[in-house]
Amino acid sequence: MSRPDVSHLVLDGSAVKLRLLAERQASKSPVHLDWVRFTTLRRNVATPSIDSLFPRPLELSANFSLEEYRLKEAEMVRQGVERRMPLRDFEAVEQFQAAAQAHELALNVAAALGPQFSVAVEPRKGIDFYKFRWSIELNGAECGWVGFLASSESPRQQSQAKTIHCNLFGTACTFADIGWNFRIADLIDENQGDVTRCDLALDFFDGIEGGIDSIRSDYRLGLCNVGGRKLKFNMVGDWENGHDRSLYIGSREAGKITNAYEKGDQLFGEKSNSEWLRIELRYGNKLRVLSSEMLRRPADFFAGASDWHASMLLKADAIVSPEPVKTTPRLQIETVLAECTRNARWMLETAAASFGVAVKYLSESQLWELVEHQKRPGRLQKFSESEIAASFSAAFSRLKSFPSVECSPAFA
Repeated sequence: MSRPDVSHLVLDGSAVKLRLLAERQASKSPVHLDWVRFTTLRRNVATPSIDSLFPRPLELSANFSLEEYRLKEAEMVRQGVERRMPLRDFEAVEQFQAAAQAHELALNVAAALGPQFSVAVEPRKGIDFYKFRWSIELNGAECGWVGFLASSESPRQQSQAKTIHCNLFGTACTFADIGWNFRIADLIDENQGDVTRCDLALDFFDGIEGGIDSIRSDYRLGLCNVGGRKLKFNMVGDWENGHDRSLYIGSREAGKITNAYEKGDQLFGEKSNSEWLRIELRYGNKLRVLSSEMLRRPADFFAGASDWHASMLLKADAIVSPEPVKTTPRLQIETVLAECTRNARWMLETAAASFGVAVKYLSESQLWELVEHQKRPGRLQKFSESEIAASFSAAFSRLKSFPSVECSPAFA
C-alpha cells in the first residue's frame, strides 16, 4: 500500500496541532480520522458528459463512434487545437466514461473536504494497480487521489477496472474543513461505496503517565489481549535512548492493528522534547466490514476495538458508546468443504494405492510415526482443527457417493 511523503509536515507541526485542536473542540470528540479509503463500483457513480470533462469545439453526438472521434481528433490536431488528454491514453468510449466518472467523484470529494482542495487538471499514472488517478491537491501538493481503470489485462485486474477507488491521506483529513467526515460518509453512502481503510487516531498532546513505555507494560500484563488472545507485538525506533519510538499491536493480516508512537518526535524532531503521543487504530477491510458510520462516530469505534482502547479514551475524558467493527467469518464452511474435498479427491485418485499398502503392511506405531509430525497440506493449513474435522469426513463421503463431483470454480 503506497504512503505519501509527509516529510514536509515536520515544518508544519504546529499547524497540524492547531488543526487537530480546532477539530476536537468543534466535534467534541478526541478521536481524529487520519486516513480513509473507499471503493465503489463504476455503475454506482453517475457518468457526466464527456464534453464537460474534455471540452472540444466540435459537436459530437451522444453515441459517436470511436472511428468518428478519431477522424475529428485528427482534424483538431491539424487545426492545432490543444487537448487536455491525448486519445492514445483512452482508446475506447468506455475508458472515457471511466475517466469522467472518476473525475466527477474526485470533484465531489474535493468539495466535501473544503474549497481549499482541488483536482489536478491532468490525470496521472495510477497507484495500487489502477492505471490512472486524478490527484486531489492542497496548495498544489497531492493529499489524495481517485484511481480508475486497471493496470493490466489479468482477470483480477479487469474486475478492479469495474471499480473506482478513493484514497485520502492524513494531510487531507487534517486540513479539511470541520464536518468533512460527515460529508465524505454521505458521499460514500450515495455511491454505495465500501470503506476499505479507516485510521482512528487518539492524540495525547501532553503525553500520558509513563509515556509509550506504559503501553508496552500494558501489553506485557495482558491488558491489550482481545478475546483472551495475545496479539502480535512489534517495536521500532530508538528505544535504548527513548527517541522516535513506535510500537504495533495486532496485524494487518487480521484487518486491525494499533500503532502507538511519539508523534511529537515525528513532527518536531527528537530534540523538541515533545510529550505528544498518538495511539492510532488502523482498520482494513480484510476480514472486517467497515461501515461509513466509522467516519461519523470515530470515538465509538475506537472504544469498541477492545477494553484497552476504551481505557485509553477514559484517559482523554471521553464519553462514548463502544461500537465493535463487525468481522466476516474467517472462512466460510463452503470454503472449508471445498478444500477438504480437493484434498480427499487427491488422496482417492493419486495416493490411495500407496496409502493402502502402508495400512496393510505397517504396524500401528509405524503408521503413527509416519504421520504424527507431518504438517497439513498447504491448502488446509489456514483452517482450524475443528473446521477440518467438521468437513473432511463429509467431503470424503461426498466423493464416495458422487465420484464425478467437481469443486466449484470459485475454489479452484
